[in-house]
Amino acid sequence: MLEQPIDETAAIAASSRRRFSVHVAWTLLARVLMTINSVAAGIIVARWLGKEGYGQLAVINVAVATVIQLGGAGLPSANTYFIAQDRKSFAPAAINSLLFALVVGSLLASALTGLAIWRPSWFGFISPRLIGVAAISIPFQLITLIGLNTFLAIGQVKRFNLLDLAGQLFVIVNAALALVILNGGLWTLVSLNTAASILVCALIIWLIHRFIAREPKPGSLRPDLKLFKRMVHYGFKSHIAALAAMLIFRADLLVVNLFHGSGEAGVYAVASQVALMLLLLPGVIATLLFPHVASRQDERGELTCLVTRHTTFVMLLVCLAAVPLSYLLPLLYGAGFAETPLLLLILLPGVYLVGLESVLVQHFNAAGLPRAIPLFWMMTLIINIALTFALVPHFGARGAATASTLSYALIFGLVLFYFHGQTGQPLSFTLMPRTSELRELFAGRFRKISGRG
Repeated sequence: MLEQPIDETAAIAASSRRRFSVHVAWTLLARVLMTINSVAAGIIVARWLGKEGYGQLAVINVAVATVIQLGGAGLPSANTYFIAQDRKSFAPAAINSLLFALVVGSLLASALTGLAIWRPSWFGFISPRLIGVAAISIPFQLITLIGLNTFLAIGQVKRFNLLDLAGQLFVIVNAALALVILNGGLWTLVSLNTAASILVCALIIWLIHRFIAREPKPGSLRPDLKLFKRMVHYGFKSHIAALAAMLIFRADLLVVNLFHGSGEAGVYAVASQVALMLLLLPGVIATLLFPHVASRQDERGELTCLVTRHTTFVMLLVCLAAVPLSYLLPLLYGAGFAETPLLLLILLPGVYLVGLESVLVQHFNAAGLPRAIPLFWMMTLIINIALTFALVPHFGARGAATASTLSYALIFGLVLFYFHGQTGQPLSFTLMPRTSELRELFAGRFRKISGRG
């Protein structure tokens, strides 16, 4: 009599694993296409504007991205967390977040423009007016970021990927239109990018409204202050970790630009971009694993361990493959980028470790995010800032790459041993894939461990 329920449970679990694997595969494909698109656009910019123009665009993009991360207040993660736990929270959570993004994003856009006017030396030779044009996109990009996460939370991975990919297509279209067809410059390119951000934002708002209207009980299209307080409480902890990570990943480029100019910043920007490209797979897995774990109880972290073990092996292959391929970068971007391979090789060990950390930490994100995680990131950020300002003035981009790798290794170690302490899982169980799992990995499937220690 017990056999049928067990079979049904196993079938449901197998279906869930297959669905998760398919989502990972399609999301990874979308991110790979987005990355190819971004690299192609970067090559166009580097060839038409040189390393100085590429460096200026990279500084503008980093400044805007940092402000967006700052303004998000952790609400993208809070949306995913609360909506994944209760589908009925979709409408109020989305409305809370979108209104917040509009107001706060507008204020931050004004603040960045004012900072560029008040402290132009912080941005090198970039015009404050150009910074202002890019800053207009901030509230719209923030709304887009939050909107995409609401679709992810309800399992609409296909829509999430298509919208993300559609927005990214404007990067290469705008680069080709502004530089190749119109023979314009950086001003034209930044203006087109801002216009594209507004268009994508409008599309996402329309889709969210349409989804809410189709719900059996759509409810009131008004903010829910009680839910908003809970979202802010969770989001604040998530925000600290995400903001610290963003600063560690991105802000060193601004320091290189400050001390050594846009030329060396452009070279380092290429190495940093490729390093972030290598994090595509763990980023995709982490993005999809979060709502998957948040919707169930997994106190011992067995599912997280399984996925981390797979990531350990695949990331090793990815990083090893990146070593010979790095020497193609000067051929693609031009002779001025000759030092890019060395910078990427310095970054690789840290990239490998922080990729594993991004998957492993989803166990804690789905468990309400204990205070230790944002504290770990703050500690790592402080050390990263100290290392960056100690090394970059003397060693330039090489110093920035070294500081980043050491910081990535530190946050990985902190999260790994905290996970070990909280779940009791051995380090080998967390990091070392089994032979049987590798066979299934190559077969394109993720299996959930059940009762194995």
